Amino acid sequence: MTSVPEGNPLDMPDQARTALLQPEPVLTSTGTPQRTGSVVEGSRPSRIYALDGLRLLAALTVVMFHYMALTGRWPETDSRARFPVTYPVAAYGWLGVQLFFLISGFVICMSSWGKPLQSFFVSRVVRLYPAYWFAVIATTVVVAAVPGGLGARPVEDVVTNLTMFQEPMGVQSVDSVYWTLFAELRFYLLFAVVAWRGLTYRRVLFFCCAWAVASALAYQSDDSTLRMIIMPDNSWCFIAGVAFYLMYRFRPNLMLTGIVLFSLAASLPATHSTWEHARERLSHPMPYWPVMVIMAACFGLMGLVATGKLSWIQWRWLPYAGALTYPLYLLHEYIGWEIIGALSPQVKPVPLVSGVIALMLLVSWLVHRYVERPLGRRLKRGLDKL
Repeated sequence: MTSVPEGNPLDMPDQARTALLQPEPVLTSTGTPQRTGSVVEGSRPSRIYALDGLRLLAALTVVMFHYMALTGRWPETDSRARFPVTYPVAAYGWLGVQLFFLISGFVICMSSWGKPLQSFFVSRVVRLYPAYWFAVIATTVVVAAVPGGLGARPVEDVVTNLTMFQEPMGVQSVDSVYWTLFAELRFYLLFAVVAWRGLTYRRVLFFCCAWAVASALAYQSDDSTLRMIIMPDNSWCFIAGVAFYLMYRFRPNLMLTGIVLFSLAASLPATHSTWEHARERLSHPMPYWPVMVIMAACFGLMGLVATGKLSWIQWRWLPYAGALTYPLYLLHEYIGWEIIGALSPQVKPVPLVSGVIALMLLVSWLVHRYVERPLGRRLKRGLDKL
């Protein structure tokens, strides 16, 4: 749940927007422009619209998984009978999280390049917390207010959730999707070690290799603290995302391609375990082989981004759509389940889910417009003074 660098080019003055959208030169691994004579070879745009589209795709697949594939919130347990066309797709919607992590690795590396550690810290706080605080409070109120629903949460647990560190403290999350945010935070903390010294091709490349080795060695470790730090189950998509950005900035080479392919192969044991867990929550289990196909497709899409093959995508609505993905992800699950549980006896499944998704998108836009942006600006002003 990350975004391209803060600041929607469509909201900026003409001069600032023109500067943002100017292509940057492709650099060599030493950080110098790659030239033939006096002409820079292979420019790259600063705004990658395709990433906004991929983020929206990832968010909607997760929403489909929760609304159309899982059992528990509908009167009948047969999800495949309710959604015969979309169920085979929705059953694999949890893989949208892996796509999110790939995008996050790419974007965090991109947005922190050439910036001091304080700027990296401020940008992450401003990006993550305003919508998250609203989502924690809104979800708490909704689940407490709906009779016969998920039920109220202890006040102390809700307050702890506001830190986003409830998982290591042993406190249940207000919404189960929040586990991915703690994974993001751990990635940020690990990457901050590199950002502290300043990002260069060699330092970031070493970070990818060192984290990959540590993840492989820690995968079967029983040390919970070590696993929490290294994240051997989820590190591979972050690593690949960072490597994809190095491809984007410095052009692909054999080393970066090897890191990406190694990460794809190394991610499969963890995705197999997640598939087994997801299968237990489905009314009709689905085979494993599509998981490998979808993972390869996600890596392939990021490869197209990294090599500039999707730079032709310049649809002006995509930044707005991308801005909705984080609030949508935070708000959709438990609030959506409460609405579905309350209305499913009166409304047919397809129009009900369609209406809930439309409502969640509208609420997400309102949160982005009236919570994320104004509160983010205030937070940034305050943190910049530290």
